[in-house]
Amino acid sequence: MEAAIAQRVQYPSWVDCRKLERKPLNSLRYAQRAKEEKRFRGLALAHLLPDKRNERARSVSSEVSCSDKNSSALLQAGSVHSFDEDLILKASNNEYPFRKAEEVKPYLHGRSMYLVGMMGSGKTTVGKLMSKVLGYSFFDCDTLIEQAMNGTSVAEIFEHHGESFFRGKETDALKKLSSMYQVVVSTGGGAVIRPINWKYMHKGISIWLDVPLEALAHRIAAVGTDSRPLLHDESGDAYTVAFKRLSTIWDERGEAYTNANARVSLENIAVKRGYKDVSDLTPAEIAIEAFEQVQSYLEKEETMEIPDGDL
Repeated sequence: MEAAIAQRVQYPSWVDCRKLERKPLNSLRYAQRAKEEKRFRGLALAHLLPDKRNERARSVSSEVSCSDKNSSALLQAGSVHSFDEDLILKASNNEYPFRKAEEVKPYLHGRSMYLVGMMGSGKTTVGKLMSKVLGYSFFDCDTLIEQAMNGTSVAEIFEHHGESFFRGKETDALKKLSSMYQVVVSTGGGAVIRPINWKYMHKGISIWLDVPLEALAHRIAAVGTDSRPLLHDESGDAYTVAFKRLSTIWDERGEAYTNANARVSLENIAVKRGYKDVSDLTPAEIAIEAFEQVQSYLEKEETMEIPDGDL
């Protein structure tokens, strides 16, 4: 499995974390002050020198605001297709995801990120955006498995080889990915059920995209269940079938998702931003929340590393 993946996918250069500059312990607590000083210097220079980036931002401001809102449609589909790529990149031109990524990146020390969540939660869409603004490489675990199986789709793998076979390939892929740094990985919805997978994912930072089941059912019903092997065999109203099956899957996996280092609740984001429905959220808004939750996790992790005598 590892050899097959390596042959078909060009992985980024391996980075030794020990060679990455370490920020001093407790530095996150003083990052805000440094950021404000840097911002002040930037504002002062802006009066003396032309800012090409700002000129570019102004030229595309209307395009970005439009594309960023429209990109919420990608989340409703729960997956990203080739024709969505430009839309994601346009969304990433929004200054806020870039700004938040710049704040968090120095404290990641090259650690990878693994997005987990139920099927249709938008892991691929948000993961691509996060990798873009971080300057990381992006991998979709299901796609790696399909490539290793000579292009056989996940649904076909389930049909011809069974779920157990697929889960084994999934673990092989995560094992390979766990040896890499500076990557964002979108995992399959069921990756959380194997404890060994958590061992690999916890070599980086795991992020749970927590989406209400009703929203997931609407997304999946809108695009069909052909690509969802755990839903495809049932008949009836698309939404009802999706919601019923998702509820069963949640009962089986819900607790496992809580093993993630950071939780991104779309309901909480919607409340903070005054939205009536999580479907109104854009990938950029979800990515910003993900970075904020990662930063919160890193702060807690850093505090735990401080010897008692230094507190």
